Amino acid sequence: MKRKKIIIIGGGPAGLMAAEMLSPVHNVCIYDKEKNVGQKFLLAGKGGFNLTNSAQGEELIGKYSPAGFMDKALSDFDSLALRQWLSTIGISTFVGSSGRVFPEKGIKPIDVLNTIKAKLIKQGVQFYTQYEFVEFDNNRHITFKNQGQEIVLEADYIIFALGGASWPVTGSNGLWRVVFESMGIATQPFQPSNCGINICWPEAVGQYHVGKPVKNIRLFTNDSEVKGEAVITDYGMEGNAVYPIVPAIRAMLNANIPATIYIDFKPRNTGEQLLQKIKGKVVGTKDYGQLFNLSTVQLAIIKAYTTKDSFLSVTEFIGSIKKLAIPVESLRPVEEAISTIGGIQLEEVNDDFSLKKYPWIYTIGEMLDWDAPTGGFLLQGCFSMGNYAAQSILGKE
Repeated sequence: MKRKKIIIIGGGPAGLMAAEMLSPVHNVCIYDKEKNVGQKFLLAGKGGFNLTNSAQGEELIGKYSPAGFMDKALSDFDSLALRQWLSTIGISTFVGSSGRVFPEKGIKPIDVLNTIKAKLIKQGVQFYTQYEFVEFDNNRHITFKNQGQEIVLEADYIIFALGGASWPVTGSNGLWRVVFESMGIATQPFQPSNCGINICWPEAVGQYHVGKPVKNIRLFTNDSEVKGEAVITDYGMEGNAVYPIVPAIRAMLNANIPATIYIDFKPRNTGEQLLQKIKGKVVGTKDYGQLFNLSTVQLAIIKAYTTKDSFLSVTEFIGSIKKLAIPVESLRPVEEAISTIGGIQLEEVNDDFSLKKYPWIYTIGEMLDWDAPTGGFLLQGCFSMGNYAAQSILGKE
């Protein structure tokens, strides 16, 4: 089989995985506009390096939206396959809380990146950094800018893994949309996902409780719910109980519907169980904290979002413990988001992530309009897409 020339633009997890699978039989070059590849990969590791999640099968597939889009890629290279591949290159992993998969203690994000990069170099992959993508044409040409000079290259296949618009400090600013639109590829504006939410806190909360955690709560909307922890910030709320309900909040905001979330401060207790705590007792507001095991920040939030009469009535107060409505003004900016939705519309790509209009071009990773929660699912999605696109190319030769 004749070795093909394959150009990959973007040295994140999707691009690196594609290179891993293709380089044993083809000539692969990775181009990245930063000084080093994997900048977002390294930044992701600063907040707890979830390489993947132990979820498998339907549980894994169900984490991705829109439903069905990622099924084949995830089935072909799931979380177990990723862990096994990491193990073969010397990166041992373990399952932590909530199914999150981490590198073994002592293995840093830079170690994982350097190990992957070293293996690719051994397989003949060539890396070109500080090469900024400029444009492509319909004759398999691609133009880069390097040190002020434009360079035109030709390849048998081109794989774009340029990222979305989150964390632009790492180089993924989403400006490539303009080029793709000019070539007839429809895109959607980027929107934040897995991000904080803006809430106009009353003074009693915003002035005295910023930075405090609200633990063991259930946040929910009419369409979704999650148990976890959130942190009060000067702009609103952040945390693992917030991120999973962002899609539902975003849908309300996009539809110009007033966005409201609800807090259940005692998800392990029913309303009836809380009522039992006051049976036969004379209860005043000063007793609420100890009686219901509520922190000062929880009490402050409930008081700020209930009327005086509702707060004084212990039965109505219990109702607020179980379901307190909090209006949300907006989401945090794209630049602060952990991930984004938007980018290339899915109708533009085939099942293997190649462009219908340019079938020798593949687009993978956060460039495409899909979504997943934190906890290792974002990286898993990118690795799976890189593998699947590579397998498609291998199957054509």
